[in-house]
Amino acid sequence: MFRNIVQKQFSRFFFKRNICVTQNNEILFDYINQAGIVQLNKPKTLNALTHSMIKQLYSKMKEWESDEKTQFIIIKSTGPKAFSAGGDLKILTSTSLNSENIRNTYLKDEYQLLYLIGTYKLPYVALINGITMGGGCGLSIHGSFRIATEITTVAMPETAIGLFPNAGGSYFLSRLSNNLGVFLGLTGHRLHGMDVLHAGIATHFLPTNRLQEIEQKLLKLPKADYNSIKNVLDENTELVTSKSSFSLQEQLPLINRIFAIDTKNVETIFEQLKSDGSSFALKQIEILKNKSPTSLKITLEQLKRGKQFDLNECLKMEYRILHYVIHGHDFFEGVRAVLIDKDNKPQWKPNSLENISNQDIESYFEKLSPNNELQLS
Repeated sequence: MFRNIVQKQFSRFFFKRNICVTQNNEILFDYINQAGIVQLNKPKTLNALTHSMIKQLYSKMKEWESDEKTQFIIIKSTGPKAFSAGGDLKILTSTSLNSENIRNTYLKDEYQLLYLIGTYKLPYVALINGITMGGGCGLSIHGSFRIATEITTVAMPETAIGLFPNAGGSYFLSRLSNNLGVFLGLTGHRLHGMDVLHAGIATHFLPTNRLQEIEQKLLKLPKADYNSIKNVLDENTELVTSKSSFSLQEQLPLINRIFAIDTKNVETIFEQLKSDGSSFALKQIEILKNKSPTSLKITLEQLKRGKQFDLNECLKMEYRILHYVIHGHDFFEGVRAVLIDKDNKPQWKPNSLENISNQDIESYFEKLSPNNELQLS
């Protein structure tokens, strides 16, 4: 205990700090030894990203990127329960006056932030401690480094509420090995702890009680460029990661074969799971049956296209799909069934894969009018 107290006191005087208090304290900014520190601070909503948080983070990151003294960024949560559970569903489901403009502005600003993270000139270190879902994945995985812990839970659960993996999911899911991205995107399967690293979503793993230690080591670097940060993370995580195994290891051959990104359609996935007949395969059938059939078909198609696109093209594609999906039936019905009434009995329309044509799915990918298209810079 004495040692911990000494370390805390030492840190107070060793590091040069510049704390910035922000609107509603939803997001906190600190500046220590040429490093920008971001803390998400809405624990009651699991750090769901409000429009204010998005705008403040974008502005501060642009400021740091243009500052020659700033060497890297750390983003984390103020509490252990969640890094971020995703976007603000209240805005996306609002039917109030002017809700259309508010929703479009929110999504454009969110996607501009994601693009900034994905193209950021400075190393970006995300400490994904706790729940990390949907937009929370986008806030972390597009950056340079993602550090998971034993309490990290990662998922893209959107097909359960009539949506699809967004926040850049078409880009990063389509690039995971063994077709894991297709599996995760369709089923919403949750990855816990070390599995987040094995799946390729995290770049490093550390126990929660060592996060402060690794943060201080990074802040003490005389020159914190990409390679020096990577060396510190590699040196401090190598021994930990060598002792674990992937909980999906035995299922990888099945996942790689049945959830292949170039598979003909979602119906084929169902057929092959049934033909396989293993307990794991049959469980996935039951899971997929509860998802929006339209969302399943959109998801497979977006991942097929996303594998061929760069991040810019993926984000623009997702923005178009969001525009159409949010005006449809399944998204509002999914939110009602899963998050509001919580009866978990959504009435999807259409309610079966067979009633959805290729032309129906193609319509979700059509370009918007020039004034409504997403512009990224």
